[in-house]
Amino acid sequence: GASSGAIDLLPSPSATTNWTAGLLMDNNDMIFKFDGKQGAKIPDGIVPKNLTDQFTITLWMKHGPSPGLRAEKETILCNSDKTEMNRHHYALYVHNCRLVFLLRKDFDQADTFRPAEFHWKLDQICDKEWHYYVVNVEFPIVTLYMDGTTYEPYLVTNDWPIHPSHIAMQLTVGACWQGGEVTKPRFAQYFHGSLASLTIRPGKIESQKVISCLQACKEGLDINSLESLGQGIKYHFNPSQSVLVMEGDDIEHINQALRKVSYINSRQFPTAGVRRLKISSNVQCFGEDVCISIPDIDAYVMVFQANEPKITISGMDHFARPAAQFESERGVILLPDIKIVSTVTKTEHPVDLKEHDRDNKPVVLEEMLHNLDFCDILVIGPELEPEQECLELDHVELQGKHLDATNSTAGYSIYGVDSMHNYEQVLRQIRYRNWYTSATFDRKFRVKCSELNGRYTSNEFNLEVNILHSSNTNFMDHVNHMIVQPQFLQSVHPPEGAISAVHNSVVPSVATIVIIICVSILIFIITLGVYRIRTAHQHSSADNEGSKENEMDWDDSALTITVNPMEKYDKPHQTEEESEEEDDDIDDEDDDDTTSAESDESEEEEEEEAIVQKGAKQNATRQEQL
Repeated sequence: GASSGAIDLLPSPSATTNWTAGLLMDNNDMIFKFDGKQGAKIPDGIVPKNLTDQFTITLWMKHGPSPGLRAEKETILCNSDKTEMNRHHYALYVHNCRLVFLLRKDFDQADTFRPAEFHWKLDQICDKEWHYYVVNVEFPIVTLYMDGTTYEPYLVTNDWPIHPSHIAMQLTVGACWQGGEVTKPRFAQYFHGSLASLTIRPGKIESQKVISCLQACKEGLDINSLESLGQGIKYHFNPSQSVLVMEGDDIEHINQALRKVSYINSRQFPTAGVRRLKISSNVQCFGEDVCISIPDIDAYVMVFQANEPKITISGMDHFARPAAQFESERGVILLPDIKIVSTVTKTEHPVDLKEHDRDNKPVVLEEMLHNLDFCDILVIGPELEPEQECLELDHVELQGKHLDATNSTAGYSIYGVDSMHNYEQVLRQIRYRNWYTSATFDRKFRVKCSELNGRYTSNEFNLEVNILHSSNTNFMDHVNHMIVQPQFLQSVHPPEGAISAVHNSVVPSVATIVIIICVSILIFIITLGVYRIRTAHQHSSADNEGSKENEMDWDDSALTITVNPMEKYDKPHQTEEESEEEDDDIDDEDDDDTTSAESDESEEEEEEEAIVQKGAKQNATRQEQL
């Protein structure tokens, strides 16, 4: 029954909640320890500036006595001027084991004293134990609930309202920001102790029933069977069921009653760790000089780590739609078939399992139902342009559910403790609109959900949306027709009612075209390369054959020049004359065949004559050698 809209001021550090990254933390990432040296600035926009006349502050706090007789203030939460001045608009702090809430209202037409400081003096503030505090503000009445019990302030002081100014305010946790009256703005009034689950809920207050439920934490002491306690036993629980007092006249009845005390923890995912117990016994003696004293007994209950759920988001992760649908009044639904499933890994323990087989225990995935506390739809890439695009949700979808929603250019956030089924129903109604799609071709989104304030988170589900423009669709349709063989052209043209089917098949057709073109180019390049290699090989083989024939011709010519050596002395003059006659005959033939004195041919003839003369000389030399 708790109201939605609570803002967590001490969340676990993450990319979106990074202001707690520098604080000291306990092992479970939920408890923050303040050692009097650090504070955290809450970014602007997390908490609205106007909390209205009704709001609630809740927190878990463990605090000890302050050092010194007159210790300074220890700030839990503070909203003060960021620069120039040092005015505190509202604050919650501890001072000398007293809890004080400060609220300075802004100046309006009624310029009168108003309640400004509310003081509570409680022993639990400095007992070094965890306590749950709720400050309900319904101005001018402020009520404190500690561990489910109501406490009225013992002192209320009045003050003048704050005059309005244009100075920005800074909200801090663990210390107060001092922006004025100092040379350099800094933190002051540091807190010493531990804090957890510090939230502020503007515009609403909680009922006592809800506060008691929140404080009980679903764990504590219980009695198995009240009927079997007997008439002689009196018992009493404190509101949080962390203390049980039993009284009786007979020691045996007391022993039987103690055996029926149990520890209960009804949380679906309890926090693992030690729960310490202390049993103190007192004996009341009548008329005896010496009374019996019973020492205290210390014990503990160990809560083991529960099987952690695995939250999985699935659905259609990519689709394309014509630009006209995005420009329509309703836009396009982003997550029409989103599904959120949570599974737990459990190990079966068969009775006949041997010891050496325990490492190979069968593992079973079991689906379970539990609540979620937020789901975010984040924009990947540039943020949304408010002038041309947005994410929309009809707030009628939130009615009847414990959910609320916020919208920004970075995405859409749905929060509140509710079932996975209700989250699915709301997520399936979120739409994306774009008035000017000419400059946008695609958008990418990421969906992520959480349980127990980020203790268990889902997978990151990525969604890509393509915007199909009219020119692109016409071109792609034309390409599709070009690819189809002529004998099938008759069946390609769709009827008028099947236009949407053609649009939906555009994306796979383009992919097919690209693949075919790439394979064709690759085959052409390979064929061209093989052809060039073969051509080069043929040229090289032809050159080798030609060179070999030349060598053989040279050898043949050398072998055919065989002359009788005796002819040199018998007919030397005859050979010379014959050679001269042959030369004369050649010259005569050349003169007869010469036309209009071409210079190129004459040059070639001279080169040929030189070659012939050189060959004749070589033959003569060979004859001499022979």
